[in-house]
Amino acid sequence: MAGVTDRPFRQLCKKMGAGLAVSEMVTSNSLLYGSTKTLRRANHEGEVSPISVQIAGADPKMMAEAAKYNVDHGAQIIDINMGCPAKKICNVMAGSALLKDEPLVAQILRAVVSAVDVPVTLKIRTGWDKQNRNAVMIARMAEDIGIQALAMHGRTRACLYTGDAEYDTIAAVKQAISIPLIANGDITSPEKAKFVLEKTGADAVMIGRAAQGRPWIFREIEHYLKTGTHLPKPQVKEIHRVLLEHITDLYDFYGELTGMRVARKHISWYTKGLVGSASFRHNMNQLQSIPEQQAAINQFFGELQHQNEHLIYAEHDEEEALAA
Repeated sequence: MAGVTDRPFRQLCKKMGAGLAVSEMVTSNSLLYGSTKTLRRANHEGEVSPISVQIAGADPKMMAEAAKYNVDHGAQIIDINMGCPAKKICNVMAGSALLKDEPLVAQILRAVVSAVDVPVTLKIRTGWDKQNRNAVMIARMAEDIGIQALAMHGRTRACLYTGDAEYDTIAAVKQAISIPLIANGDITSPEKAKFVLEKTGADAVMIGRAAQGRPWIFREIEHYLKTGTHLPKPQVKEIHRVLLEHITDLYDFYGELTGMRVARKHISWYTKGLVGSASFRHNMNQLQSIPEQQAAINQFFGELQHQNEHLIYAEHDEEEALAA
């Protein structure tokens, strides 16, 4: 989730109950190590352990160098991305495109595992397309080479994010390996997390898009798995507080101008489904300063707080979110 799982967001998710938060994808191209974006992604100052950094690339030597670079800069776990379906990644034979080339996968895994003395994990999909599902073979290979844990998104690269996640394939992979398996894909609620764990036999679940604007999903899932009961929905005042703290961290991390622009998408996610949020989000994208952005947020949530104490998301109409 490049552009989303930056340090402020990872810290927030851990605070909300996530056991592990993996960094944004870092390129293995050493020519980019000096870029502002790469240096920012490699900044783990003050981050709660364990620090897991995800690297992507198609050249074994460069991937090994990227792994060593990140360990030298604070990484405690190296995660190899062979799951990203984005065209710009797959077009350079990285991410999930690597699943097409099993010998190259083995070369990369060996190079990275031998390059660092920290655990190396791997993220994959079920295969390149539905006619070429090779997740079981890749998983066995990874375990033999020394990968310490496997995260798996239950779709092929060709499926992108369409259709239903293939939990049966994840279950088959779980049966084939002894290292921990983390299931990913379409896990949007505590009930779904419990279902996926039981269906696949996975050791953990990974939450991606469902945490955007809803970082409390981690505590909700944790509580439900432990007790079988639901936590109360967040109140308006808590959403307001979490949002303000989050965007303040973004301002500090990126600087005022970039921070304000990055904050816009998070503000949109936090407010999706609330009464009046469509016009609020439209106006938010027109604002050009931090004081304007903060004032608009305070006004919006102030009006919601005045109407009701509790925040309830509508099931069908995202603009009907408050109820008595």
